[in-house]
Amino acid sequence: MKSLIRKCPECRRYTLKKACPICGNHTVMSIPPRFSPEDPRGKYRRILRKEAGFYLGRR
Repeated sequence: MKSLIRKCPECRRYTLKKACPICGNHTVMSIPPRFSPEDPRGKYRRILRKEAGFYLGRR
């Protein structure tokens, strides 16, 4: 079941809309997608995260 609740990354408020009614920024899903070990695109997603600077990999 897909969650309908979304969160604004700027003001950290929860809403059901795609744009925050308070600050007008785009909202994101409040929960992460399900993890699957057989994720066919996981390798590419990790590469994009590393390039974008959100990579929190373990050393």
